[in-house]
Amino acid sequence: METQIQEQVLSTVVNMVRIQYIAITGSILFLLLILELIRRKKIREAYSLLWLFFGVVFLFFSIFRNCLERLATFLGIDYAPAAIFILLLMAVIFVLIQFSVILSQLSEQNKKLIQEVGSLKTEIESLKKNNDPKSA
Repeated sequence: METQIQEQVLSTVVNMVRIQYIAITGSILFLLLILELIRRKKIREAYSLLWLFFGVVFLFFSIFRNCLERLATFLGIDYAPAAIFILLLMAVIFVLIQFSVILSQLSEQNKKLIQEVGSLKTEIESLKKNNDPKSA
């Protein structure tokens, strides 16, 4: 009976370590992906800061599991890995807010550009009319 309990404890510890290694590897791959996208100019540096921040946060909690357990206890979560889902949800919400701000700025810039193009077009047409020898 005692050896069976020891085997279960050992199996649980091995699984936890395996999951921790997978989490560390996943976090590192995520950070490398973001850095590669920045290098290839697929993501601008300013927009990638939030992705990099949360990648570092996930890497930190993957390496220091006890910090994740403390965070979960602080938040009143019984199952520590569930705190990762809260962090993931927060990351998605922050990124969506960032994209909404960027989209609003781009929309405003487009509106201003359209107005400028319209006024320039009107000005060009009036200049053409004034300089056209047939109209005189």
